[in-house]
Amino acid sequence: MYYRFYTADVFTTKQFGGNQLAIFPHAEGLDTHSMHMVAREFNISETVFVFPPEDPDNTRHLRIFTPSIELPFAGHPSIGTAFTLAAIQEIPLYGESMEVKFEEEVGIVTVNIFTKDGKPTFAQLVAAVLPKFGPPPPDTKILASVLSIESNDILKNDFSPQAVSCGVPFLFIPLKDRSALSRAHLNREKWREHLSHYWAPHLYLFTLDAGDPECSIRARMFAPAMGISEDPATGAGATALGGYLGSRNPQTDGMLKWIIEQGIEMGRPSKLEVETDKKNGQITAIRVGGSCVMVSEGLINISLGHETGNS
Repeated sequence: MYYRFYTADVFTTKQFGGNQLAIFPHAEGLDTHSMHMVAREFNISETVFVFPPEDPDNTRHLRIFTPSIELPFAGHPSIGTAFTLAAIQEIPLYGESMEVKFEEEVGIVTVNIFTKDGKPTFAQLVAAVLPKFGPPPPDTKILASVLSIESNDILKNDFSPQAVSCGVPFLFIPLKDRSALSRAHLNREKWREHLSHYWAPHLYLFTLDAGDPECSIRARMFAPAMGISEDPATGAGATALGGYLGSRNPQTDGMLKWIIEQGIEMGRPSKLEVETDKKNGQITAIRVGGSCVMVSEGLINISLGHETGNS
C-alpha cells in the first residue's frame, strides 16, 4: 500500500539546514513493526506517523520514531509536524496564530502555529511536563573521557553537569567555550561503559560562548541510545535546557528567553528559541519554537502484513 510522506527541515529558515523530519500525515493501517522499519529506512533523526486523535478535542495522535527506538515525546517532530500539516492544509489556519493539540505518549503536547498571509511561519510548543531533575552524573573526569576533552573544559560550581527531563532525559554538560565544544567527540566505548545505563544517556553539550551575536548559547547533542550520532537541532533537549537554566537564574518572576544555535559543526545550522516562565521562584512553563522549511514529498510502498525486515 502506498503512503504519502513529506520532509521538512525544522528550526531553520533555509533548506538543508536545521533538523530533517519525515511526516506521514495519514498513517492509518501501519503497525508498530512497520513504523520501526520505515523510520530505519529513512534513517534521519525522527519520522512521525500521524493518526486521528483518540479524543476528538485534540488535533492528531502522533507516534515518533528514531532509526532505533520510539520516543514518548520530541520537540522538533512536534513542531515540524504542526508546521507541515498546516503547510499542506491538513490543518486549516485561522487568524495570525492558532493552537493545535497532539496526543503523544508523554501526554498532550500543545503547539502554537503563527501565520502570515495564510501560511505558517513559526511554531512553538509548550512542554507537556515540567522539568524533572535526575540523579548525580559521573564525575567530570569520566565525562571528559567520554567526550574526548579535558576535565577543565567542563564548567563546575553554578554551572555543572546535571540531568534534566521534560519528557526525554538529557545530561547537560556545560563547556567553557566554543573551542571545547567543537573539539568534543563521543567515545562510544566509554559511553557504553559509563553512561549507557544512566538515567539520562543522551548528552547535551552547551556553552554560553555563542558565535552568533543573536544567540546566547551554542549546543551539540549526542544520542547513541537513540541511534543518533549527533543531532543538528534538539527540541526536547532545548526544552529541558530551559529547566536547567531557569532553575539557576536568580530571577524569581517573569519570562526568561534564550536563543540556541546548534548543528554548526554538522553543517546544518539551526536556531531554537526557548522561553521559561517563573513565578515565586518556581518554573511554571517552558516553550520552544522555531521556523521550518518544506523540502520534499513522495510515496513509499509499504507491504502490510508481510515481513519487512529483521528487527
